[in-house]
Amino acid sequence: MEVSVKAAVRKWEAVRGFALGLPEVVEEFPWGPGDAVMKVNKKIFVFLGNTDGPPGISVKLKDEALHGHAMTAPGAEPTGYGLGRSGWVSVPLGEEGAPSAEVLCEWVEESYRTVALKRHARELDARIEADG
Repeated sequence: MEVSVKAAVRKWEAVRGFALGLPEVVEEFPWGPGDAVMKVNKKIFVFLGNTDGPPGISVKLKDEALHGHAMTAPGAEPTGYGLGRSGWVSVPLGEEGAPSAEVLCEWVEESYRTVALKRHARELDARIEADG
């Protein structure tokens, strides 16, 4: 059973906003206005799809526990084009029981850390510490 499209879009927007708030993130639209990628250090750390049906995200999760958790989300699957072999997971946001925006943002942060430079991670850690 699918959840409301509005709820899925709200999660997508929350994840997008969170990703844009990470240090030195650039948003690009290589496939058109509805499909964004977030990059740091010229490397993609999240795909945000919103044009081919309900919104969804793809993140790179090297941490086995997080990867395993992401794969249990309804409709989750290894990301196509061979990216799944490198730890990428695609998660639709329109499925009943889809992860909360908070969990999705945790995955986005982990994905960010896998491609960010050490100075980016230090800046993020300093922000988190300052926010308490």
